[in-house]
Amino acid sequence: MTNGPRHQWGYGRPRAGQRLDWRPVFRSLSPMSQRPQRVLTGITTSGTPHLGNYVGAVRPAIAASRAPNTESFYFLADLHSLIKAQDPVRTQRSTLEIAATWLAAGLDPAKVWFYRQSDVPETTELMWLLTCVAGKGILNRAHAYKAAVDRNRADGEDDDAAVTAGLFMYPVLMAADILIFNADRVPVGRDQIQHIEMARDFAQRFNHVYGRDWFNLPEAAIDDNVATLPGLDGRKMSKSYDNTIPLFVPQAQLKKLVFSILTDSKMPGEAKSTDGSALFQLYQAFATPDETAGFAAAFSEGIGWGDAKQQLFDVVEREIAPMRERYEALIAKPGDIEDTLRDGGQRLRERYAIPLLRELRDAVGLRDLGKVAVATGDTADIAPAVRPLAVFKQYREPDGKFYFKLVDGERVLLQSHAFDVPRDAGQTIARLRNGELALADAPASPGEGVEATTVQAALDALAAADAEKAAS
Repeated sequence: MTNGPRHQWGYGRPRAGQRLDWRPVFRSLSPMSQRPQRVLTGITTSGTPHLGNYVGAVRPAIAASRAPNTESFYFLADLHSLIKAQDPVRTQRSTLEIAATWLAAGLDPAKVWFYRQSDVPETTELMWLLTCVAGKGILNRAHAYKAAVDRNRADGEDDDAAVTAGLFMYPVLMAADILIFNADRVPVGRDQIQHIEMARDFAQRFNHVYGRDWFNLPEAAIDDNVATLPGLDGRKMSKSYDNTIPLFVPQAQLKKLVFSILTDSKMPGEAKSTDGSALFQLYQAFATPDETAGFAAAFSEGIGWGDAKQQLFDVVEREIAPMRERYEALIAKPGDIEDTLRDGGQRLRERYAIPLLRELRDAVGLRDLGKVAVATGDTADIAPAVRPLAVFKQYREPDGKFYFKLVDGERVLLQSHAFDVPRDAGQTIARLRNGELALADAPASPGEGVEATTVQAALDALAAADAEKAAS
């Protein structure tokens, strides 16, 4: 059973292709004041990056980060990765490799926000605030959770067998990632649109409960003009299929992998179709339009598979080689990567996260008690504390009789006489509360040391509360 959402790269990556044209599928209802558009991308730190990750996510996202009037946020979602991976060494290594990949591919920390999720602890604090307004029914419908439940039912297991709270609460953490920086757009695959809907729902609920537009409503950004990059066997390139081409393997290993791509049995000189050809699709992802047209013509003319694979290797190596050199230099100095990530996280905290959480704590009432005003009159900042109402308690004693008492904390204000049936005790309570039965006529006596006026004041307060509740 899979212990987490299906995607392993970002928040549901766009598929492989060469053009990035994010289109919103939601319209924000409460846009922030005029500022650069904020685009946020989460990168799950699981596994080693491969060509499909690069073409489908890294390359287009870095191109998008250079768009004018855009503030870009890229973060390593190491907290999310813990849902599926509980191998500390692997988590650490994957975080290093993925950070180095993005930097080697051209992401510029001086021009974008590049940080590690766990370096912004305000995110998990915000997650809890959102959890307290999030509807469980919405979380029950999350795709990853429902898929886990369906698998368990198919196997005859309990619905929640092996389902962690981390998997169940994943959408709330993702919402916190987005809302803590009030992102406007989040590039996702179609399987992740639901999570953006949830983030919007949690934001709206929080805004409503606490009476102000604390959060912008994010939009999902989808690119429908991309295709899935195939792996060695022609299926979608995926670690789960064990058919990937790692992005930064040595040149000789890259060539060996390219030459192992599955092809048909057509001989040199026989025309070959580009439709459904993994070799052609991979070539197209790295070549220019003119080169792709020439490659298609060579297929029609019967190019041999060995020659075709050599041409594919050449165009891939042309683009990857310079990045591989930068990647190897970065990996050799992991401390520098650590400094880059920590710096990005600290600057983000100081600029956005800490000020926002300070305001949100105040909004929900997590306030400095030393600032509570205790003066009376016009200088008081808050209303006087309201004394809790007295409470009727009905019970049965070992003698088989039924009783009730009116209590104020531990103090008994009124103690009833015995009743043969519980209905009579209940009716007496109701008549006392609504004023139909005078205290002097009630089958009850004030508690030890309690004046009748104290009991009557408690009854009057209950009656007033009941009337106010009925009116509202």
